[in-house]
Amino acid sequence: MASRQKVTRAFLWLAVLAGGPLLGAKLFDLLVLAGAWAASPPASLAMMPYGKAWPVDTGAFFIPLSAAMLIAGFGALAAGWRTPWHYRWMLCLPSIGILLLLILTVAAFWPMNAALYYHGVHSPKDTITDAQSIVMTKQWIALDWLRVAGAGVAFVAPLRALTLPWPEELAPQDPLIVRIMLAITLAGVGAFAIWFMSNL
Repeated sequence: MASRQKVTRAFLWLAVLAGGPLLGAKLFDLLVLAGAWAASPPASLAMMPYGKAWPVDTGAFFIPLSAAMLIAGFGALAAGWRTPWHYRWMLCLPSIGILLLLILTVAAFWPMNAALYYHGVHSPKDTITDAQSIVMTKQWIALDWLRVAGAGVAFVAPLRALTLPWPEELAPQDPLIVRIMLAITLAGVGAFAIWFMSNL
């Protein structure tokens, strides 16, 4: 029991240490960087932080921290799985929350980033009109506030779990099918984290 507690708390600390900078950087990205390139599209789209004009790719910062947060969240959930639900739900928030946010990033933000960037630099790969770029920019900003809120929850939940006493009681052992599904889920999350990191 003590070893599970130590492993869970180690993963929670990793989630906090990755989640704090991730949340701060996400706010900076939204308020400062996106605040500049989204100020008056389509003209302002040329300031998007991509391409040869930007020697540093923002993904080099966000992708490793997001992957660390994903691994920490699911590591804490797996190690603390036998804790009662009044505690376990705080382990679910950073793990499932960051996974959903990363899926949203890959499915929605990466295509929007490419479309807006290509439009802003007048690339031959440009597929949208000026009017579509304005609408897409507004959608990007609205969805990014969702990412900020999710990153905030994913940071606060493990921090709160660390401040609570470790529950002494154990939840009943799950049926074999639940344990198999958890193992498959963890393997899938690990594969997603590896694929996500490969996009650096």
